[in-house]
Amino acid sequence: MNKSELVDAIAQEMDMNPKDATSVVNTILDSMCNTLIGGNTIEIRGFGSFVIKDYDSYRGRNPKTGENIEVPPKKLPFFKVGKELREKVNRRTQ
Repeated sequence: MNKSELVDAIAQEMDMNPKDATSVVNTILDSMCNTLIGGNTIEIRGFGSFVIKDYDSYRGRNPKTGENIEVPPKKLPFFKVGKELREKVNRRTQ
């Protein structure tokens, strides 16, 4: 599912026009991004949680040139699936 499919699903489920559904999806995603940027965790019970993981710098290699480079430390968002979602997925795929 991509963003436009999510907008369509919300518009259909909530009986609203696609423009309003787009606004709802954008508001949710913007709020989630701002929460993570602020260093906070997002927890949606039954679905999962989003956290920011810190990665230290390390020595890497440029695949084109083979040159050794120093990769700076970084922060990346990480999703940890919730128990209920994991169980639902496992029930559907077995």
